[in-house]
Parts: sequence; structure tokens; C-alpha cells
Amino acid sequence: MKSFFALLTAALLTFPVHANEAAPLADDPAVEQRLVNIAEELRCLVCQNESLAGSQADLAKDLRREVRGLIKSGKSDAEVKDFLVSRYGDFVLYRPQVKPTTYALWAGPFILLIVAVAALINFLRRRSRQSAETPLSDAERQRAENLLKENQP
Repeated sequence: MKSFFALLTAALLTFPVHANEAAPLADDPAVEQRLVNIAEELRCLVCQNESLAGSQADLAKDLRREVRGLIKSGKSDAEVKDFLVSRYGDFVLYRPQVKPTTYALWAGPFILLIVAVAALINFLRRRSRQSAETPLSDAERQRAENLLKENQP
């Protein structure tokens, strides 16, 4: 049994171990800080619910590399964002600008909320009208009294 474990251990130790290299930081910490600040405001085009800074998708890594290059070439933060918006559209921004093409995006949630509240109010009014007490007719009252008398001991 000991030889089995020794053989198993030797076999496991012969397998190569793969590790990812750490992502290289920019030579200039100021460039890296600007990259992080800009990437926090951009959406990962693959993940869609993650910022570009937090995503580990290959496309996000490529975009961060591209943003780093733009920063090193002397572009301002606004110019970097404008470049990405011109290339990928307003979707790349977590907070797109308010303009005619994004009105629905900005107003949509509020409109949906108003419609939902109106639908709820309408539903509750209809339900209260339907559940309003209607008095029993004389025949129904007599039938109910007969049923109660029959079930008494």
C-alpha cells in the first residue's frame, strides 16, 4: 500500500504545473492609475455587467492594453472615452451622455416604473370592485339558514 501512494505521489509530481503570469503593470504608476480610473467607467463588451477594469475576458484585456497605449500617447481621458465610443458606441459607457439617441435609455426605467404603478393601481381598483359585498337575496338567505339548521346537532 505504501508503494502505491509513493508511486501516485511520484506520478502527480511529474505533471507540469501551469500558472498564469501576473499582468504587467505600466512602467509609470500615473498611467496605470489613469487606466484604472477610465476603465472603471467603461463596460466590458463581453461580460456586460462588469467594468472594463474588473473583467478578465480576453477582449477586456485587449481594450485595457489599447487604453494604456492611448494614455501613453498623450490622449486625455475624454479623448480616450470618445475614441472608444466612436469605435464601440454608447454601450461601452456605464453612464452614457444624455442626447436624443439615449433618451429612451435614460427615461426608460422611469417610464416602466410609472406604467407598472398605474397597472397595479388599476388592478387593485378592479379587484376591490369585484370583491365588494353584495347582499344575499331572500332565497339565498333562506337556503343558508336551512343548511345551518340541518348541520346542527
